[in-house]
Amino acid sequence: MASRGRVYRSVIVDGFEVLIGKGDRDNDELTFGVGRPLDAWLHVAGVPGSHVLVRNPEQLAELPRAVLARAAELAAWHSKARAAKGKLEVHVCRVADVRKRRGAPAGEVQLRRWDVLRVYARGEEPAADAGAEEQATRGTQARPPRDVTR
Repeated sequence: MASRGRVYRSVIVDGFEVLIGKGDRDNDELTFGVGRPLDAWLHVAGVPGSHVLVRNPEQLAELPRAVLARAAELAAWHSKARAAKGKLEVHVCRVADVRKRRGAPAGEVQLRRWDVLRVYARGEEPAADAGAEEQATRGTQARPPRDVTR
């Protein structure tokens, strides 16, 4: 029997490895099998799409804003909202803040706390002004967990 291969695509952004899930089951494997607690996790809010991880091998307290903005653009691009004309909300948190509810379908997760980046969907080729269009807001930590994928 042949091997399935990796469950994600890999892109390098300013020296950081960005991993992009390929499907529901692959998203689960990427998030809970490959991801480490301090890696950044991204997903478009309320729309089916790929889970995106930014590796944090040096365990930095915060990853560079430009790297997170580019990863958010990739998360938006690898979602069902790819063709949206305006900016999309992308949830950003640590892998440690991502949970799977017992019995939840593949790819569906809950977040304990998150931030939001608003970005345009941009594919593998970075635009000249990739970081210029990004806006950020902080999510409140008092919100209850909610399902964000599917």
